[in-house]
Amino acid sequence: MQDPNADTEWNDVLRKKGVIPPKMGAGGELEITEESITQMLDERIQGEQDRAMGIRNWEDMTLDQIEELEDDEDERMLEHYRQKRILELQEKQKAAKFGDVREISAEDYKREVNNAGENIWVILHLYKTGIPLCALINQQIVQLSRKYPQMKFLKSISTVCIPNFPDQNLPALFIYHEGQIKKQLVGELSFGGMNMTVDELDFRLNRAGVPTDVTKNPRPEVKDVMMSSVRQAAYNAHYDSEDEDDW
Repeated sequence: MQDPNADTEWNDVLRKKGVIPPKMGAGGELEITEESITQMLDERIQGEQDRAMGIRNWEDMTLDQIEELEDDEDERMLEHYRQKRILELQEKQKAAKFGDVREISAEDYKREVNNAGENIWVILHLYKTGIPLCALINQQIVQLSRKYPQMKFLKSISTVCIPNFPDQNLPALFIYHEGQIKKQLVGELSFGGMNMTVDELDFRLNRAGVPTDVTKNPRPEVKDVMMSSVRQAAYNAHYDSEDEDDW
């Protein structure tokens, strides 16, 4: 039988394939060569890459999908990723503190707005009954509060929250972050009238600095036909006069 420790090309091939054990030294210990070190490093790097790939794949799975693979995968690894996913879901649930629109009075203002908490966005709508655009915005912030449960949406009758608040400044949205006011949207012109959609209100909040999803204006730009006609008439008149000068 061929000596497995013999230094031959054939034994080198068999060692790389794992058919025979690594070469032993004179004292019976494993012989560490530059080639064996390189091979061990390659195996370690490949193992880390495989593990990283596995993590990326697991992060996209739901808890149900992970449980379906319990019989096929290592139980310890499954438990690790299951706990990781549970923690991620718990963090999302912690962030989802609100999810509705709360009515406040002047007495609630400091607690609900100034002391809202760390990294909390607060959107306060001042309104009055009988103003159609106020009613529309009240409906739309209910939808947005469900879409962004991590944000606090509040409303209050204007004169209840701020005595003598002028009606011509309604509707009014006051936007706060960590108790500090960041933006005010005051009066009908700030909202675009009764044709404003909930996505357009979402966009206005985003433009004011609130981290919402709608980053582009959903309403297409309307070309000013009147101004275009005026510019075209001036252009034509200019060249008509040049023609007359030539004659």
